[in-house]
Amino acid sequence: MFSEIKSVHFVGICGTAMASAAAALKEKGYDVTGSDQSVYPPMSTFLAERRIVVMDGYSERNLAHKPDLVVIGNAISRGNPEAEFCLDHKLRFCSLPDLLREFFIRGKRCLVVSGTHGKTTTTSLLTWVFEHNGLNPSFLIGGIPTNLGQGARFTDGEWFIIEGDEYDTAFFDKRSKFIHYLPEVAIINNVEFDHADIFADLAAVQKTFSHFIRLVPRNGLLLGNGDDPNLAPLLNVNFCPVKRFGLGENNAVRATNLRFGPTASEFEIPSAKFHLNLVGELNVRNALAVVAAAKHCGLSNKQIQSAFDTFKGIKRRMEVRGIAGGVTVIDDFGHHPTAIRETLRALRVKYAGDKIWAIFEPRSNTTRRNVFQQELAESFADADGVMVSQIARLELLKPEERLNPEKLMQDLKTAGKNAAYLPDVDAIVAHAATQVQPGDVVCVFSNGGFGGIHGKLMERFARK
Repeated sequence: MFSEIKSVHFVGICGTAMASAAAALKEKGYDVTGSDQSVYPPMSTFLAERRIVVMDGYSERNLAHKPDLVVIGNAISRGNPEAEFCLDHKLRFCSLPDLLREFFIRGKRCLVVSGTHGKTTTTSLLTWVFEHNGLNPSFLIGGIPTNLGQGARFTDGEWFIIEGDEYDTAFFDKRSKFIHYLPEVAIINNVEFDHADIFADLAAVQKTFSHFIRLVPRNGLLLGNGDDPNLAPLLNVNFCPVKRFGLGENNAVRATNLRFGPTASEFEIPSAKFHLNLVGELNVRNALAVVAAAKHCGLSNKQIQSAFDTFKGIKRRMEVRGIAGGVTVIDDFGHHPTAIRETLRALRVKYAGDKIWAIFEPRSNTTRRNVFQQELAESFADADGVMVSQIARLELLKPEERLNPEKLMQDLKTAGKNAAYLPDVDAIVAHAATQVQPGDVVCVFSNGGFGGIHGKLMERFARK
């Protein structure tokens, strides 16, 4: 099949992973084109520099040249003119995970990092351990590690390290993306209910992770968080080696003697001590998975620690965007109650004694719904004050499904929090200017751009 393919068209090319894969195929000598309805820098510049023709908007005309393969992005649905053209004319098409498996992963040793939380940090740290020690891995990460400067790279090296998402693959393939990635080593950090738009309940999430586990070969390794009760029943398999990691006594790879400082964490395993330039218990668990995977792949404790010493973190993961008017503004991708809770818990260690404000945008398909009504209120336990923006696209949900902002505010105030529900970014910035004082810390939680709120906050604090 691959000898027949000379031209490839990407529908939805401006996603980070799609653009990176398109550029890699161009380097391999394929004729690459693409289309998207939102073509703007930096992705438009990235593609133009690589001489990839990008059509602005979706149209049947974009496929008039009848490419040998069409890659259809996850955000594309039925009704899209290019998707419909593919079906009408029986063009060969696939999803991005399909493309990654056949063109980039097959033949390599693939490490897949999965779980409801911690995927991006764990994948970034693991990739840096391999890169720092000269192994030149290919990688695909759902964030931008500071050390690597990009979220994706495709090399001729032996290793491929990829963040394995449980979200569905494409409009024509409702299996989780990680099902496609040929894991030799599979890491599962944790399993919780999330993505309420595609999973009915926790059991449905557990089912897709059980399918992922079935793909680990007998000469591979399944690494699972042995402290997670939702994951525990999935780890009782005998068709591949299984190792549990965590803080509990029953874990094969166990962290002990944890010490948390304002800028770093330390932990021990039976054979070594590790120092990590990340804060909080959540990052010790992430690092523990990395240690277990790296040692399995032949790296020494000394090599792993050397990489830990030089790891600089990830954009949008407790990322300090700046200090203005004496106020520290932090950007975090957290959009699930557990992620918010653990991030605030880590910030409470890092900024002990400072007043911490959480600003949250309920934007994900799960937090817009009331499935986490109570858990969301409880997740702000370590914040002194909370500001919540108007719930995104609320009119698209049935009234009985919607997150109740009035109840959220009531629960937060009952817990002693200074809480406000505000209509937009400008209102939040104005309110913050009256509440936040020099020396305070503001952490913005959102999985979107949130109207450029970080810059607006810093500009306002600086004036104040």
